[in-house]
Amino acid sequence: MSTGGTNGELRNPGAGRAPSSGGPPVVDCRGVFKSYRLAEHEVQALRGVDLTIQDPGFYAIMGASGSGKSTLMHLLAALDQPEQGTVAVSGHALQDLSERDLTLFRRNNIGIVFQQFNLIPTLTAVENVELPGMLAGERAGKLRARARELLDALGVGARAGHRPDALSGGEQQRVAICRALLFAPPVLLADEPTGNLDSKSSEVLWSLLGDLAKQHTMTIVMVTHEPAAAAHCRRTFILQDGRVKGALETEGLDASGVATRYQHLVAAP
Repeated sequence: MSTGGTNGELRNPGAGRAPSSGGPPVVDCRGVFKSYRLAEHEVQALRGVDLTIQDPGFYAIMGASGSGKSTLMHLLAALDQPEQGTVAVSGHALQDLSERDLTLFRRNNIGIVFQQFNLIPTLTAVENVELPGMLAGERAGKLRARARELLDALGVGARAGHRPDALSGGEQQRVAICRALLFAPPVLLADEPTGNLDSKSSEVLWSLLGDLAKQHTMTIVMVTHEPAAAAHCRRTFILQDGRVKGALETEGLDASGVATRYQHLVAAP
C-alpha cells in the first residue's frame, strides 16, 4: 500500500502517524445527548455519553438492541449532530465544522462499513472500490492501482472483475472495507459489519479488522451485540439505555468470557 498524498489524495494507511499518547484522543465524546421521534413519541437514544479512545487499536461498542449503539456510531461518523455535548475525532470537534468541512473531514479521516454491504450492483468489485475517488475527482489510473492494491491486500484481488451478485457475503464485505479504506482514513467505523455473514466468515472478518488496526496504526471502532466479536477487540465499551455503563478489557478473552463480564457489568447497580 504505497500510494501517497495529502489534502484528500490517496495515501498510505498509517503513514506518518504514531500512537496518540500525549496528543488529543482519537475519539472523545463528552455529555452527548441525542433523541429522535418515533411516531408520536420522542425516544432518548443517548443520555449523556462520555467515551474516550486515546490510542489507535481495535475497539468495540457493545450493547443490546435499543442501547444507542448505532446512534452513537452515526455521530462519530459525522452523519448526524448531537443535541447536547461534544463529539471530537482526531482532535476535531465535529459540531464546530461547516457542512462542507464535515464532508471533507469525513472523506479524508473516517471510513465507514455498514451491515448492509451497500455495493452498486452494476459495478464490478474494483469499480465499487474506486467509486468514492471518482466522485472526488481523483485520477483514474491512480484509483485503479489503489483499488487493486487494496483488493489484493484483503484477499479478494482475484474477484476484482466480478459484480456483487457473483461474490459471497464475506467477499462483498471485504470489498466494502476496501472502499472504506480508499483514502486511508485514520479511523474506520464498522456498524455490525458481520450481521449478514455466517459464523466462519464473521471470524475471518473480525481477525482481518484486528490485523488492519495493528498493521496500519488505525483506530477501528466496531458496533456489535456479539461477545464473539468483542473478543477480538482491545477494549469494549458497554452501552446501556443510552449511557456508557463501563468498559471491559476484552483482548485475549473468548466469547464466553466476554459474555460473562458483560452480564456482570450490565447487572451492576
